[in-house]
Formats: sequence, C-alpha cells, structure tokens
Amino acid sequence: MGVTPTKRHHSARLAHCQPASTSNRRMLSINKLIRQGRGLAPALLRRAATVELDWDTRSKSRFDTIDSSGRHLGIFMPRGQVLRGGDVLVTEDGSLVRVLAAPQPVLRVMACGEHGTALDLPRAAYHLGNRHIALEVQADRLQLEPDPVLAGMLRAMHLVVTEVNAPFEPEGGAYAHADTAAGAHHGRDHGHGHSHDH
Repeated sequence: MGVTPTKRHHSARLAHCQPASTSNRRMLSINKLIRQGRGLAPALLRRAATVELDWDTRSKSRFDTIDSSGRHLGIFMPRGQVLRGGDVLVTEDGSLVRVLAAPQPVLRVMACGEHGTALDLPRAAYHLGNRHIALEVQADRLQLEPDPVLAGMLRAMHLVVTEVNAPFEPEGGAYAHADTAAGAHHGRDHGHGHSHDH
C-alpha cells in the first residue's frame, strides 16, 4: 500500500528535525601549541573552550577528544611532545582550547614529620628515578601512578603514602625541552596523618 502525500511529507519533516549524528560532526584539526598560553591576553584565555585530559592521553602525540563546547578535536602533535595543564591548543580555524590536567588516581608520597628525616623524600625520588617511573616532583611531595609494590617500598622507607585523585604532571626528564617539563602548579593539601599505612 503506498504512502499518501500527507504522510510522506510528515515523515520527511520529522527526518529533517532529527539531530545530526555525532559521527557526522566535522573534526577540527590541531597541530599548534602555545606553552602555558604565553603571550595571550587573559581575556582570550577566559573565553577559550577547555579540554580535560589525563596524563596517559596528554602523553600521546595523536588522539581525538571533545572540548567543552562540544566540538570534535583531532590532536596531531610532534612525536615525543606532551601536553601540560595550562597549555593552549590552536585549532585550524584559529580558535583557542585550554588544556586542563584531569584528576586521576595517583599515589601521593610525603615525608613523615614524626618518624622520618629530611632526606627521605629525595632518597625516594632517587630510587623511583632509577626505576624510570613517571614521577611528579614538588617541594613537599612526590606523585606517581598507582603501584602496590612501589607503595610498599615507599612505606618501608618511612614515607606517608596516600591514594588520591589529583592532576598528574610528571617530570619531563633531564633532556626534555624546558617548556615541556614545566607543569601546572597544584593546590597543596598539608593535612596528613603520621601512619605509613593510609
């Protein structure tokens, strides 16, 4: 049985009103990076879209993601270059996208004021560095990705090890470009107990 003109017109109008599939959305290409938004006016940065990425994603040279405006982005960086929280991406149409370091599970390692010494934290950084562990180094703490074996080793060294969700900005290495190694500064939480088994 054929479709009457009225029904055919109604069906066509309904199809036209359906939202476009996200798979058909055009992907914006990005291959330009401004480290920490240097030289950009604060007003431009405030208006820019954002994209929140964990360390595993930010350490890749090619990936795609969705920004806070809902745009599909294709990131194409030189191999070996990583993104840091505070970096600014420039899309092919000239718009800006601020990179945010997404909170992720990390081990936070801090010296114990009751049982430890001033050398405990740098000694731990030395041992972790010998194991080629991705490590964030700050004045009062170390952060690394969760690893129960390393957590046990650090607690045996009289360090306070806590599992937290926090942005992760590991060191870029001695031979990394200076602006690649510069990570974002995070808020510091000084509250901790003295047990080594948090």
